[in-house]
Amino acid sequence: MSNSAPGKLIVYYDGSCPGCVSDRRRYERLAGRRGDSVEWLDITGRDDELRQAGIDPMAALQELHVKDQHGAIHREMDAYILLMSRVPILRPVAWLIGLPGLRAMLSWGYHVWVQRRLQRTNRL
Repeated sequence: MSNSAPGKLIVYYDGSCPGCVSDRRRYERLAGRRGDSVEWLDITGRDDELRQAGIDPMAALQELHVKDQHGAIHREMDAYILLMSRVPILRPVAWLIGLPGLRAMLSWGYHVWVQRRLQRTNRL
C-alpha cells in the first residue's frame, strides 16, 4: 500500500442548496487537513463548464459528481463513497453505503429527496 497522499478531487456540488452547502462544511470539518485535497466547484451557472467536463448540467443538479485525480467522473453513491473514503472517520460510512442492499435503498432515497428539493425550489 502506498503512503503517498491521494490526488486532488473536484466535487461538483449545488451551491444554491443550503443542505448541500451544509454537507460540504461538515465534510471539511471532519476532513481537516485532508480536505485540502478536495476542490469544491459550485455548479450554479456553469453549464458550459460542466458540459466541457463531460457532465450533463441537469444530472449534476440531481446527483453528486466527483472527478478523481485521473479525470474519471464518479456519480451518485460512487461519488459519496470516493469522497468519504478519504477521511478516516468517514471510511466506515463509505463501506456501509457500498453494501449492495443498503446502497440501492440509499440511492432510491437520495433521488426522492433531490427531486423533492428541486421541485420545491422550482429548479427542475
